[in-house]
Amino acid sequence: MRNPLNKTLLALALSLAMASGTSFAADAPTTSFTVPAQFSTHDAAAKAVPAEAEFWRGFGDPVLSALVETALRDNHDLRIALSRYDSANALLRGAKFDRLPTITAEANASDSRASADQAPGLSRSQRDSDSYDIGARMVWELDFFGRVRKSVDARRADADALAGDLQALQVAIVAEVVRDYANLRGLQERLRVAEENSTSQAETLRLVEAGFAAGRGTEFDTSRARAQLATTNARIPSLQADIAATMHHLAVLTGRTPEALLGELAPASTLPALPPGLDAGTPGDLLRRRPDIAAAESRLLAATKRIGVAKADMFPRFTLGGLFGSQSADSGSLFNRDGETRLIALGIDWSFLDFGRVRARIAAADAEAQGELARYEQTVLRALEETENALSGYGHARQEDAQLVLAADNSAQAAHLARIRYEAGAADLFEVLDAERSNLQAQDAAAQGRTRSFVRLVDLYKALAGGWPASLPQRKEVATR
Repeated sequence: MRNPLNKTLLALALSLAMASGTSFAADAPTTSFTVPAQFSTHDAAAKAVPAEAEFWRGFGDPVLSALVETALRDNHDLRIALSRYDSANALLRGAKFDRLPTITAEANASDSRASADQAPGLSRSQRDSDSYDIGARMVWELDFFGRVRKSVDARRADADALAGDLQALQVAIVAEVVRDYANLRGLQERLRVAEENSTSQAETLRLVEAGFAAGRGTEFDTSRARAQLATTNARIPSLQADIAATMHHLAVLTGRTPEALLGELAPASTLPALPPGLDAGTPGDLLRRRPDIAAAESRLLAATKRIGVAKADMFPRFTLGGLFGSQSADSGSLFNRDGETRLIALGIDWSFLDFGRVRARIAAADAEAQGELARYEQTVLRALEETENALSGYGHARQEDAQLVLAADNSAQAAHLARIRYEAGAADLFEVLDAERSNLQAQDAAAQGRTRSFVRLVDLYKALAGGWPASLPQRKEVATR
């Protein structure tokens, strides 16, 4: 006769499930955060272009494009982030199996002998015994209250958060590569300016020395001209060192050794033209586009799901177990009808007597969710702040850039006229040296201003989540022994 306990336990499980409901909602933290309708700093340029994700292609610089694409494929920080994302996805796939029965198989064979004291009166052969068994076990948690489902949802949100982290790191790496490239070209332009001014000042010194040898001028004039030339020449080694360091960093960003790009990047090139304006869209567009905000939102979701996991411990946990196999004292008798074994059991685990610890875990999960809510709101605020600052910085940098270019053009013209006047005897050496010094400073400032404008543009693209391509870094196999 079948044991009626199994039917009783099953009926109890079903009645509890129906009475309590199959799931319950986690208490998700709410926010009253209001996103502004538009940025306070708005680029009203008629020819403003939209902020494209792969913005570096719009510059039309093949060297820059190759650097960015190589960094996105081979940068080691990106590969580290990708490994974390892949690991989270693997754990998610494993967690999904918790919704299904866990089935294992096992087999045992034993040969044992009892002692004479254990089996008195029996011969040695009678105290020998063999045993063979083989079977499959099954355990299945009946997820009446959503504990397993919410655990899987939390794992999925964790994986989504790491995907957002990876995408945010792509944005940061692209911005760093383009920023370094801009700094490199700016440094090369400053080096060109210094070398050209050095050549011009050397010519001035030659004229002064020739005049002094012919009885015109003084040794004081010659010393001043030499001092100015030496000061200009002193700029060159520092600029060359900065250029080398920037090329080394670009190589490491692209996953190569520091000296790998020296030959490729050493030839000087001008910075690409800047767009007339940039359409930043609305703050709402920004929040939907930025991967760091998506990552913070996913972490908030994971935390709220874990509140549900903790609350599930207030309800009974049901497991259905089974064992199917065969056992015999003779291996040849396995799988015979008389050797059949089976067990079906319904287990109930209810921690209602441990409500203190359960409620403590619920409170901890709720506190974690509140913290993630604050982190999400802070991420949104920082994104808005970063974008406002980038819009303002780029607009003012362009204005500064235009004035510095105008100053450089006028300084170059003044230096040219001062040289003509000096050669004609209409001006003294001081005017020439002062004009040349001012010209060097103005041209150097113009080169720095142009670089700052480009870097500010990169900062703006970064704030708008430019540099988030669809491709992933290259996965590389790890050699195993």
